[in-house]
Amino acid sequence: MPYVDDLTKAKNAISLLEKILNSVGVFIYGKDLEGRYIYANQAVLDLFGLPIEEVVGKGDEHFFDLPLSKQLKENDDIVLSQGVAVNNEEVNVVKSTGNTHVYRTHKQPILDEHNKVIGMCGVSTDITEEKKLQKLVTQQKKLLDTVLDNIDAHVYMKNCEREFLYVNSKTAALFGRPAEQIIGRNETEILPEQMAEHFHLSDKKLFDTNEKQVINEEAIDELGNTQHYLSVKIPYQMEGELPALIGFSSDVTELYQLKEMFRKQSITDPLTQLYNRRYFVERAEKEFSRAKRHGHDLSLISFDIDHFKGVNDLFGHPVGDAVLVELAKSVLGTLRNEDTLARIGGEEFSILLPETSKQVALTVAERIRLYQEQISYSGILPEGTSVTLSLGVASLSTKDDNFDLLFKRADEALYQAKQFGRNRVSEC
Repeated sequence: MPYVDDLTKAKNAISLLEKILNSVGVFIYGKDLEGRYIYANQAVLDLFGLPIEEVVGKGDEHFFDLPLSKQLKENDDIVLSQGVAVNNEEVNVVKSTGNTHVYRTHKQPILDEHNKVIGMCGVSTDITEEKKLQKLVTQQKKLLDTVLDNIDAHVYMKNCEREFLYVNSKTAALFGRPAEQIIGRNETEILPEQMAEHFHLSDKKLFDTNEKQVINEEAIDELGNTQHYLSVKIPYQMEGELPALIGFSSDVTELYQLKEMFRKQSITDPLTQLYNRRYFVERAEKEFSRAKRHGHDLSLISFDIDHFKGVNDLFGHPVGDAVLVELAKSVLGTLRNEDTLARIGGEEFSILLPETSKQVALTVAERIRLYQEQISYSGILPEGTSVTLSLGVASLSTKDDNFDLLFKRADEALYQAKQFGRNRVSEC
């Protein structure tokens, strides 16, 4: 009876093994030296839509469209002829359904006791859906890269440790490196130290607040020019990953320069390129308030060109304009950076002198008068023709409640200088 028991155990073991092989969710099969099936698990039978007895003893030409399934035959031939294992992908077309399947396949030779190949066994996993998904992901990535590489913005992704996770081609070009040399590296390795720190300040604000940031940023290019960017930074975090941001930085340098040009035009006299009356008054009112608040000195010089109408009448307005331009350059060269010179209108000019007493302002005015008396306007006016100025000086007093009062007193002093014979300095 022990023999019967052993046979029963063997049958039970085989039955269990068959159950295991039929339930593992992969295709398991064996073939002889002629490529005929000697075993197929239930997954293979289901694929063919046939019972085991209609599969065993037959070759793949009965089940697959071999002209369209070349890799299958090539892999079998390698295993059976060379006695080596093969790990590969196969694209197989099933005859009965016409369906195409992609498999990740491992095929192994079966050896007898003398290590002679007597057949082969194989395990294949259907990765058709996986390959479709991979293809879809690849297509979507290609599409996304095409979009991001062609939009007029620098697109990038960084984590909270300042490591680049993504850059589009425009960003890579800005940094002067291929994208693969940027991704995975810290921004301090890619950017100049000052620029990296500048960008990190706005990045830090995003990570601290976890809120979208819209900011203006600057960068210096390789030629030393300042580039201006409008940056939108959005917080983003994948599960299990460090907090990150996605940034979109648009180059607005031309727009910034245009805006700056308009701003400059709005505050600049077009002829002399000095500040105009509007800007002068705005600046003066701020300095007036500051001086009153802190008890500082503040002085004002108003001046105009003596007999300027005669210059225009005698030599023409183009010559008069040239005189105004030359005068503006010469007076501007005698002042401090903190002083403000403006053309108030016609031939009248004003100089704002912060933290300057009346005595010092009178000295400055006299220096300007003497210099203009001696300066040559050769090439503009006939030889020997001089340009003289009348100047009025006023300084902030406790009675001044607003800048207009100070401005008015400087004009009154200028009027006195003209009344007393011109080419002189008066105070009020």
